[in-house]
Amino acid sequence: MVFTLTLLTARLDAANAFDAAHSEWTTLLSRVVRNGLVDYTRLQSEVRSLDRYLASLSAVEPGTFKGWDESSQIAFLCNAYNAFTLKLVLDHKPRQSIKEIGGPFRSPWKLPVVRLFGEALSLDALEHENLRKRYQEPRIHFALVCAAMGCPPLREEAYVGSRLDRQLSDQARRFLAQSSKHRIDWDMRLVYISPIFKWFEEDFVKTSGSVWAAIRPYWPEGAKPAAFEKFEIRYSEYDWSLNRFIP
Repeated sequence: MVFTLTLLTARLDAANAFDAAHSEWTTLLSRVVRNGLVDYTRLQSEVRSLDRYLASLSAVEPGTFKGWDESSQIAFLCNAYNAFTLKLVLDHKPRQSIKEIGGPFRSPWKLPVVRLFGEALSLDALEHENLRKRYQEPRIHFALVCAAMGCPPLREEAYVGSRLDRQLSDQARRFLAQSSKHRIDWDMRLVYISPIFKWFEEDFVKTSGSVWAAIRPYWPEGAKPAAFEKFEIRYSEYDWSLNRFIP
């Protein structure tokens, strides 16, 4: 009984002392992320740091989490998604794509690899049942990185509640500036955008009225998005190969 109470107290102390700046995650990302891609060899050598950060996330109690402001909650969950995704890749290397993990009847996003709030969740549950369902913030789709080249770039720092709005806006600009995913064919009057905008169209429409309205503030300067709003939309091909940085 004494041992149980001691363990419970230790867990509560750890959760209450959680570093809201996510400093260890920022330090790790600054070491392993290059141009939005991941140096998985370096990450493997830093796995103890990753494990410590994941343990700190898992120690946060539901009541503590609910006491935070919305921006801090979103930042916490986005960081958790990205960190647990990297751990999933490391635990199943070598792989050419995250889609090789799991099996023919169970995708990697359905595996119970996320340890939060005393539960084992899947990445899908974290994204769809927690982030998308609870918050009206479509810019999370510029922050969540599923270890594929088609994803937005992985940020070199942690998301933090006090800076979340600026960070998500910057992520949107960085993502839309990637010409492999977003480009304009002026002659054919076509606009190519990431299929992310098709998969999660309802999220962007719900808050902005249309995908174009959601995109307009972040499209690269000089492209004049208003000029091609009536162009035909095409979706670029999603690259599922691993977002590996190769020196």
